[in-house]
Amino acid sequence: MTDPTTSGDQKSASTVELIPLGGWGEIGLNMLLLQCAEKILVIDAGLMFPEDSMPGVDIVIPDFSHLLRHKDRILAVVLTHGHEDHIGALPFLLREISVPVYGSRFTLELVREKLKEHQLLDRVDLRAVAAREVLTLDPFTIEFIRVTHSIPDGLGLAIQTPQGTLIHSGDFKIDPMPIDGEVCDLNTFAAYGSRGVLALMSDSTNVEREGYTLPEKRIGATLDQIMRECEGRVIVAVFASNINRIQQVVDSAVRYDRRVVFNGKSMITNCRIARELGYLRVPEDREISLGELSQYPDAQVAIVTTGSQAEPQSSLTRIARADHKQIKIKKGDTVILSSRFIPGNERAIDGMINNLYRFGAEVVYEKVSEIHVSGHANQEELKLMIHLTRPRYFIPIHGEYRHLVKHAQLGNKLGLPWERLIVAENGQVLRFGPEGIGFGEPVEAGRVFVDGKGVGDVGDLILRDRRRLSSEGLAVVMMVLNNQTGELLSGPEIISRGFISEEEYPELIQEGKERVLEILTLRQVEDRKNWPEIEEEIRRTLQRFFFKSIERRPVVIPLIIPM
Repeated sequence: MTDPTTSGDQKSASTVELIPLGGWGEIGLNMLLLQCAEKILVIDAGLMFPEDSMPGVDIVIPDFSHLLRHKDRILAVVLTHGHEDHIGALPFLLREISVPVYGSRFTLELVREKLKEHQLLDRVDLRAVAAREVLTLDPFTIEFIRVTHSIPDGLGLAIQTPQGTLIHSGDFKIDPMPIDGEVCDLNTFAAYGSRGVLALMSDSTNVEREGYTLPEKRIGATLDQIMRECEGRVIVAVFASNINRIQQVVDSAVRYDRRVVFNGKSMITNCRIARELGYLRVPEDREISLGELSQYPDAQVAIVTTGSQAEPQSSLTRIARADHKQIKIKKGDTVILSSRFIPGNERAIDGMINNLYRFGAEVVYEKVSEIHVSGHANQEELKLMIHLTRPRYFIPIHGEYRHLVKHAQLGNKLGLPWERLIVAENGQVLRFGPEGIGFGEPVEAGRVFVDGKGVGDVGDLILRDRRRLSSEGLAVVMMVLNNQTGELLSGPEIISRGFISEEEYPELIQEGKERVLEILTLRQVEDRKNWPEIEEEIRRTLQRFFFKSIERRPVVIPLIIPM
């Protein structure tokens, strides 16, 4: 794989820069800047959901710092599709900038719902585009190319620049018989390949999987069998954006005389949008509300719900906890998890499945049945994309670092020389100029944590304290001192939360109090008024003492109350 060495110190007006702020070397958080002639085009603005090492964090968004320093240069935001890892950070970006946002109809309707929640809808200029449409945003000309994915209206991009054509695959797979009939437009990709492609940026998510992605229609046969044979209710958990999968559930339910219930806020919203746009077809006499469930025999009911990843507040998770007001699991129910287990969610999903079994349900999931196919291309499809576009340079995107490397290796096996294979990460600046290709000076890129209404106020130090609190607990040291003389009036008291049981370790608590008293005794009375210094000494002393005694490191919080 090449390490371009062209100087990054000088560039001409025709130089084109690729600046990834997210999604290159990680799953999610997708965001790419294209810069030329002092103008910036933003492709996607996605989020990622917090990892186990981020307790309390709601979502993670890219660091926009570099972009916001040049916000007067931004032409527009162009969206490839409507998944959260491509549009989820958009409201946070659009608080800071005012530019047009281009995307397909379904994508923009999902964006519209998000902007309503953030009270930004009236401030944003949303402009719908369609496959084969050409958009000129000088110095860029963009043709939108239809791709197949696990959400409607996915788009790839052919971007003409002063240095040549860049192809951005978007998230894609090649399904010859998609449910909605919208096949991936391979002819257009091939046409650009015949004219000459400077660089292909291609989705690397499934590069480790050999062969071809299974067609979506394979799921229909499994759904049919379950709907036909199940004598109770069928409850299908699926991503609310996977409209083609939802259509197959509806079709199977109708085929076997079942009424359909949509459950979950995002499920109801997305299905409404899809029906309005003509992407989802549900016979009016076959849809019922949650309140009408009891009016039909179990064998005539199919429930389509959110929660396939066992998200804490999702509908299926609440159902599995017996915490849902209107849906209670009972013997004879069949629950289908029609999605793959996303890494990091396995433990929560396993727990949810166990609870469903405890209530008498039968559970069908990817490990035991063919009930999910991916929306991302496997190796043979990735090879085909490279063959069709015939790029001079190949840049793997959208994946962890190993995915990018393996995708580059795949390109090499197809005949691309190593010097034309580029593995880059977030913050690196890749330049195409008259003198060739090279890296410029890196820019600021990283992750910003969103916690409640706070954006960016939770950093590594706070997360470290949260992790310590969750693993080691808390010890609060309280005492009352005379405000004038520094005399000890009350305490010290040590309160443990998640650290030790005060009843089981009375000697440790007592010795800890004695250590605090020693600190006060060794200080002159006038020094006792320097409370911040005393609190810091108490904190350090007790942390050393507790670790030496029982090898635990609780968060120690000294609290001096003046009277």
